[in-house]
Amino acid sequence: MLPQTCTNIACSDQKHVKYVQSYYALLKALQAYIKKHYPTGLTWNNNGIDAAQAYRDADDNKTPSATPAPPPGGGAPPPPPPPLPKFDNVPPPPPPPGAAPAPAKNSGGDMDAVFSQLNRGADVTKGLKKVDKSQMTHKNPSLRAQDSGDSISRSRSRGPETKPKPVSMRQSSSASGPVKKEGKKELDGNKWLIENFDSPSVPIEIEVSQTQSILISGCKNTTIILKGKANAVSIDNSSLTQILVETLISSVDVIKSPNFAIQVTGSLPTILLDQVDGASIYLGKDSLHTEVFTSKCSSVNIVLPPSGDEDDSTECPLPEQLRTFIKDGKLVSEIVEHAG
Repeated sequence: MLPQTCTNIACSDQKHVKYVQSYYALLKALQAYIKKHYPTGLTWNNNGIDAAQAYRDADDNKTPSATPAPPPGGGAPPPPPPPLPKFDNVPPPPPPPGAAPAPAKNSGGDMDAVFSQLNRGADVTKGLKKVDKSQMTHKNPSLRAQDSGDSISRSRSRGPETKPKPVSMRQSSSASGPVKKEGKKELDGNKWLIENFDSPSVPIEIEVSQTQSILISGCKNTTIILKGKANAVSIDNSSLTQILVETLISSVDVIKSPNFAIQVTGSLPTILLDQVDGASIYLGKDSLHTEVFTSKCSSVNIVLPPSGDEDDSTECPLPEQLRTFIKDGKLVSEIVEHAG
């Protein structure tokens, strides 16, 4: 059964179309050939010659050395079938001009030569030159001294060698580690910029006004004092930072600043803490209305002022654990209180 091959396929490459058409014509011609010459199937001659001998005779264009015996029926054997028709027997393209013909591969001969060399055993090393004891440097100190003298003379002929300059510790540290930035305190329009201070010897003091805001970034172990009434304060990536505020109109926003501390002597509406691990908030009598919002924070304490002159301040930790349950189809959360 021939495959249902469609020769009318739209293809941009005509080589593919011709290949499919030739393959389809080959199958049709092979089917007609078999129906014509082998209607009952292939015949087998038990008295034929060896297949290898027939293959060699066919390569040499010689007739078979042994003539098959006639079948036992007594009649003459049928004539051999005609050769198969040829399809698209296109010779290979000629090599490009100037290119040398590729040498014929003879892997069998190469492997035979390798195995023949291995089979020689100890005879393989017969052609090697034997080194006499007088020529061995490890047994003749005079030869070693001569070799060292030759090497010294060769080095002198090349000229003096340049040794690499040693790299100082300051250069290596600056090349490998990040460069430490200098602290900066400047007023840009209505915004104070305080950046990159690391353990300054004295607190940083700023005179502020109601229209100004303060941005603190990249500081470490720094104390900042704001004198006057400012608009807002924003602190980002500043560890061990302490800030003293008189009065703010808006809020203090602290992000990713561990071990943070703030003291308010006047009034402050809002304090926002985001990802702060360890914070102390000291409120005054005029800032008891301050609201504190925390997100992903821990170890946050609010210190309330003493109620009387002889009383002490009260330290109140903010809750970190919440209990959530479902009530009437809604989520209800409450603070977990630890008694003990």
